[in-house]
Amino acid sequence: MTGFRFSYNIFGIHSREDFVETCRRAERYGYDTVFAADHLGVASPFPALVAAASATESLRVGTLVLNAAFWNPTLLAREVATTDVLTDGRLELGLGAGHMQWEFDRARIDWEPFGARAGRLRATIEQLQREFAADGYPQQAPLRDEFGMPVLRPVQRRGFGGHGPPLIVGGTGDRILRVAAEHADIISVAGAFQIKGQSPGTMRIATATEADERVRFVRACAGDRADRIEWHALIQAVVKTDDRQGAAAALAQRFGNLMSPDEILATPFVLVGTVDQMAAQLLRTRERYGFTYYTVHGPYMDAFAPVVERIRTMNT
Repeated sequence: MTGFRFSYNIFGIHSREDFVETCRRAERYGYDTVFAADHLGVASPFPALVAAASATESLRVGTLVLNAAFWNPTLLAREVATTDVLTDGRLELGLGAGHMQWEFDRARIDWEPFGARAGRLRATIEQLQREFAADGYPQQAPLRDEFGMPVLRPVQRRGFGGHGPPLIVGGTGDRILRVAAEHADIISVAGAFQIKGQSPGTMRIATATEADERVRFVRACAGDRADRIEWHALIQAVVKTDDRQGAAAALAQRFGNLMSPDEILATPFVLVGTVDQMAAQLLRTRERYGFTYYTVHGPYMDAFAPVVERIRTMNT
């Protein structure tokens, strides 16, 4: 897939009016998708996505990404099917293994080793596929249960073996990327790495070299599927400026001097410069890594909009 898609993360919901206006503004800007995260202290993802779809004409909605350990797969299947129906088949389901231990502690969910969390992610995906393919989520329509009520099922037949919405899997480690290579329609190569020696969830931005290695690894795992997968990146910062070097130095300091300014300018997970410079960087990034689907955090949605417009006007 070579065409670009653009999206943003819901950052906060202050009021219904403000949320609706933001979604509609994003649609006017030309964004393709609005994503909801799955963290404590932010909006519950599925109600927010239904509201976003109701407020807009064609904006797709998705999760980036659900923490698999927070969800019973059978009950999650119900949430997914309901949301896909209520958004007229606009849902993209993103799943991950979770990485912030404090959230598990606060929710009183056991914090498991990484391998166990990766296994739980795989099991969740496989159970969702079974649920969507079973009698409760049938391929044939219309079907009714014993009381004559229509049986709930997802609208889309794109992911989960042709039984549900497109599946996004995001992560950095080998285990998660192997799961993504096997199952995902969209692979998000995470732009953040756990800082060694720090508490789980303390992250740093990946360098360009690390992104190269991770993309090579997951493409090799995907084999013949690689060219049919949509490749996604989460942009951690967008800085519009005429002074790229100065802005990069300020970002390096903000990020704890874990990267040099030159590394900041080279990573595919940060955009710094004029609108033309950022658009040119996206074209180079597509050529180097294959990323064509980009998400910016909510606070950068307005700043990134001119870049979206510039890309749309190019012969890309």
